Amino acid sequence: MGYVETKNLHKHFGDVRAVDGVDLDVKEGELVVLLGPSGCGKTTLMRMIAGLETPTAGEIYIAGEHMDKDVPPRARGIAMVFQSYALYPHKTAYRNIAFPLEAMGTPARVTKERVHGGARMFSIERLLDRFPRQLSGGERQRVALARAVVRDPKVFLFDEPLSNLDAQLRAVARYELKEFQRQLGTTTIYVTHDQVEAMGLGDRIVVMDKGKVRQIGSPQEVYEHPADTFVATFLGSPPMNLVEHDEGTLFGFRPEHFLPKPVFTAHEEVFTYHLRVRQVEHLGADRLVYGHLDEVSRSDQPVIAALPVTITTPIAEGQVYEFAVPRRAMRYFDRRTGLGRKDGAA
Repeated sequence: MGYVETKNLHKHFGDVRAVDGVDLDVKEGELVVLLGPSGCGKTTLMRMIAGLETPTAGEIYIAGEHMDKDVPPRARGIAMVFQSYALYPHKTAYRNIAFPLEAMGTPARVTKERVHGGARMFSIERLLDRFPRQLSGGERQRVALARAVVRDPKVFLFDEPLSNLDAQLRAVARYELKEFQRQLGTTTIYVTHDQVEAMGLGDRIVVMDKGKVRQIGSPQEVYEHPADTFVATFLGSPPMNLVEHDEGTLFGFRPEHFLPKPVFTAHEEVFTYHLRVRQVEHLGADRLVYGHLDEVSRSDQPVIAALPVTITTPIAEGQVYEFAVPRRAMRYFDRRTGLGRKDGAA
């Protein structure tokens, strides 16, 4: 049994199935990311685990204990960090961090020790006397994390806590959050729609769409071996190319695997195509080459190649070039269901 487990969990809002039969098994000390587009049910799933939403059907277990609808959030041993951080504007950083301990009746001496310990962990000791309006976005985030840590919870729940930060600060915060979770070893569930966050943070990723789990696996597994066409095209920027193979099959390949044929060695088994180039984008670290395959009957079906800066092959718009995909990188999907196939087999 997992440290956090859901069994056939449902949440319906009228005719809308926000969460539709989710089975989840999060191991002790693991960081699992719930990833999917807006409205896919990931936040609703987290809120049910936290006790903020009542399931329509199904079961939730935390540390082996059944969490029925009568178990309130405060009794579940969880700490939740929201997108908005939810700091009290009239309280200093110290008082914000201390608030959950004071609410539980923790002795003042113990509260002081824990607050300063949490502040040291996130390097915000010098900020304890400041109010939220006097803090930057990254500093407010650290206060919210420290407030969660001092409770010493069984499980951390993070609902897009980095989304309000700018891109540069998000990268730093992502690294620090991963380091902090490793140090504490606390079971963590993290919600995001950002695939970069998911790939960088998660021990495993749960890809969701329309209330259902589409795939669970390590970042490498879900990226390199997508279970279906939704996962294939949701993960990756640019997404996986999907091309009609025959009447019942689509074949897919990542743009970074679609390269000029001369790049490959003579002994590597590849599929060769003629790419008619429509547009080239120079992005500094790589080039994106947009075009169409002459071998595909649907001439309007675009494909993208991502060429790293180390590949200096001249590519001009309007020209046709031989490109190739290694066999090991080719993926096949059922055209009707979207489910993955092995080696193009029916």
